[in-house]
Amino acid sequence: MSDVFEEHRNLLFAVAYRMLGTAADAEDAVQDAWIRWSAADRADVQDPKAYLVRITTNVALDRLRSARVQRETYVGPWLPEPMLTSPDVAEGAELSESVSMAMLVVLETLSPLERAVFVLKEVFGYPYAEIARALDRTEASVRQLGTRSRKHVEARRPRFEAGAAERRAATERFLDAVVGGDLNRLMESLAPDVTMWTDGGGKVRAPKKLVHGVDLVGRFLSGIRDRPYEGVDPGAWRMRRVEINGAPALVVDGPDRPMSAITVAVGADGRVEEIHLVANPDKLRAIAEGRTLEM
Repeated sequence: MSDVFEEHRNLLFAVAYRMLGTAADAEDAVQDAWIRWSAADRADVQDPKAYLVRITTNVALDRLRSARVQRETYVGPWLPEPMLTSPDVAEGAELSESVSMAMLVVLETLSPLERAVFVLKEVFGYPYAEIARALDRTEASVRQLGTRSRKHVEARRPRFEAGAAERRAATERFLDAVVGGDLNRLMESLAPDVTMWTDGGGKVRAPKKLVHGVDLVGRFLSGIRDRPYEGVDPGAWRMRRVEINGAPALVVDGPDRPMSAITVAVGADGRVEEIHLVANPDKLRAIAEGRTLEM
């Protein structure tokens, strides 16, 4: 029984993470699925994998509905929890995009049911008939949800004309400028209408509204290096390059813990259109633990 569950644990976590946006919530959902699996009568279960995905999806749906209410009172912008990924994740373009911070931000704008259908269909390739059984809906209604969610995502996802290699190179140029403190190169790497999200969750110092425009974003990024942050002097910071959610990223470490994680989305012109800065310590636990997203 446990062997079957463990065989599919990574898949279940991957589904739950894309549904919920945080590693902690996804792990709780997987644990709830294990409890239900342990208590279920499996005599008629012909496909354990499909059965487990169905349980996990419905647990995640319940949690997502509750989380959406809580996020309405969240202090400042809400961002997904960043997770370390291995370089091979970035080699699969579709898989990499499905866990990108930019995509997870877009998925937050879907209804819970739309998000479930999009994740199962567009990311994991489940047929509508199977999704309908998992959600206890008619296939026709699930198809409608799928069409609506796909159009919604397409209208809001970043537009890429450059290939993956070019986008990675543009991201690297931005990160080089941040690490090197080169203001001119930093400003050149930003799109005129760049938007920065800063998630401190009310627990650390961070702007409580989105920061728009190259001048404001550039000044913010260059200014944060000039003063202590949460009692840690800039001289004690350590910046390390990592892969987060399928793309190059930057983690700023203090003496005893990560203080922030920075990811970006690159636009069609090869410049940074979105910056996602997560500083809420609750959302840096997976990075602090070195946990890697497997799928």
